[in-house]
Amino acid sequence: MIRKLPVSLLALALIILAVVPVGAQDEVVFGVVLVGPNDDRGWSTSHYEAGLYVEENLPGSTMLFFESLNPADTPETTLMDVVEIMVDDGATVIFTTSDSFEEDTNNVAEAFPEVTFINITGSNAIASNDIIEGEHAVEHNLPELPAPNVGNFNGYMELPRMIAGCAAALTSESGSIGYLGALINPETRRLAVSSYLGAKYCADNYRDDISGDDISFEVVWIGFWFNIPGVTLDPTEVATGFLDGGADVIISGIDTTESITVAGQYTAEGDISYAVPYGNVNGCSEAPEACIGAAYYNWGPAYLDVVERVIDGTWEQEWQWIEPVYDEINEDGYYTVESIIGFALGDALSEGTIESLTAFAGEIEAFQTDPMHEGEIFLWEGPLSLQDGTVIAEEGEPVTLLDIWFLPQLVDGMIGASE
Repeated sequence: MIRKLPVSLLALALIILAVVPVGAQDEVVFGVVLVGPNDDRGWSTSHYEAGLYVEENLPGSTMLFFESLNPADTPETTLMDVVEIMVDDGATVIFTTSDSFEEDTNNVAEAFPEVTFINITGSNAIASNDIIEGEHAVEHNLPELPAPNVGNFNGYMELPRMIAGCAAALTSESGSIGYLGALINPETRRLAVSSYLGAKYCADNYRDDISGDDISFEVVWIGFWFNIPGVTLDPTEVATGFLDGGADVIISGIDTTESITVAGQYTAEGDISYAVPYGNVNGCSEAPEACIGAAYYNWGPAYLDVVERVIDGTWEQEWQWIEPVYDEINEDGYYTVESIIGFALGDALSEGTIESLTAFAGEIEAFQTDPMHEGEIFLWEGPLSLQDGTVIAEEGEPVTLLDIWFLPQLVDGMIGASE
């Protein structure tokens, strides 16, 4: 049957025909579906680079990718449309790279039971994790498991986000930090809170002139992972509003680079401002003179691991929350090249701040690698309450994975909407 497809998909089909070599039937083909463009210099770029990493490290592998699958850029195109073409061209593993694709990934997986689908960073298969079982599954209303060919992985991005918050608190002269948020969901709340906890802790423990209580931490959500004119808030205007309103550091939680662009413009005009971009190791390149670091993903090793296990038949449904590889802290950043998350040091950091960040990263490592704290996360401990006063943890009480994975609000002390 011949079916008319949107122009974007016809173009994709032509691209696939052009890039898949003759004889590729005997090779492994995998697909990568991006929510944004592959050159956004943030989230989607990191996933595209992960696909390239697999091609470079697994002989005979070929990536098929589709970029900007979202209601604004490709409104008539569905995930099913994209997957059908990828499967027709031989894909046996498909990575869907946004939790916005979570439900659709479950649906397409049922239609293609011989294909392995990995949704990053959703919660599709969370109930399969050994940590999450029994009474907790009922308490947290965990979703039912999808088809067995669906899995997830995520990284402990909470840890680099703490370093981002720490860098912001140690750099800020005003004590006012702006957080440029994407859409509001449990994941984005977790990352914003982690940045806040890092800022508060480092002000208390690595500065003599201000305390954590002196830190102002305001979150403004734009409404999506990146700017959609007429739909979201304009992130450039939000970033400008932060700096005009007294903040001198912006931490970004969106896929694109507006925070560092605006901070660079202000700095060039003599109004010294700083930013922490998000998602890609090269995030500082837009304005290195204003960059104090980038919290980034390095998905390549995780992609490669999945593809290799699918090939050898050992992959089974799983939900992974992957800790960083701590073995080395070097002059370029924190965590090794094998780690799927990290924090790249920015040119605008002072030597003293780098020393403090190194000590802070050491505290994180000591906590996370201590068997006594298994299942816990550094700085996530009581006293800790949500914005509405609901207590998450009493004084000294640790916060577990289940307590924060579906975090319903920001925490007390933060400024900004939770819903």
